[in-house]
Amino acid sequence: MIEPRALVEYCDRFLEAARFADYAPNGLQVEGERPIRRLVSGVSASAALIEAAIAERADAILVHHGWFWKNENPCLVGMKGRRARTLLSAGASLVAYHLPLDAHPEVGNNATLGRRLGLLDAEPTALANGLLWAGRPPEPLSVDQLVEHVTGRLGRRAIPVGYERGRIERIAWCTGGGQGYIEQAAELGVDAFLSGELSEQTMHQARELGLCYVSAGHHATERYGIEALGVHLAESFGLWHRFVEIDNPA
Repeated sequence: MIEPRALVEYCDRFLEAARFADYAPNGLQVEGERPIRRLVSGVSASAALIEAAIAERADAILVHHGWFWKNENPCLVGMKGRRARTLLSAGASLVAYHLPLDAHPEVGNNATLGRRLGLLDAEPTALANGLLWAGRPPEPLSVDQLVEHVTGRLGRRAIPVGYERGRIERIAWCTGGGQGYIEQAAELGVDAFLSGELSEQTMHQARELGLCYVSAGHHATERYGIEALGVHLAESFGLWHRFVEIDNPA
């Protein structure tokens, strides 16, 4: 058992949250009525996740994508109001970590994705405040082989665009909406860059930069970090924990 604010103080230190200028507040977004004994984790604080957490009698919900994003209307009306009323009625807390979770070298989205894909020598680069990682497959792969491997490991059809080199020997990646780091990835001299989303300009950038870009899904690339953080907290504080997968093809 742990109080919500104490849990967040620990996470702030563990994830080095103060290091990031983020698009949304990290930490305790909604304070619940009771100490945390039961914790549900999930990628996004949607109505479906809140309802699943209530069914599990969770005292807190831990997510990567929380609420109150920059430039969004902050008023709790409509859809946001319904979510908030459901959460507050249950007396549960909402805890969210965005960029600090992406970058963490142990439980972060990039670290856990690298392990999920079996990439060797996986580590953060000096670029993008630790959000851009690089590594290599156990053996060189063709583009088709890389796509099939990523598809099989993540359960979502990966989409390759851009220049198709003969062999992929070194890969950079940034989970979620990290496709904007493609030019920094090219500076590393990698053969391929993997992220979640595919923007209109990404194909042209990949072609002109001479690398293969692989879109593997925003949700699919960010399922593993928040679960790993939940497991870490459960082990550290003796909590009951369950990760709830709310499928999202995006």
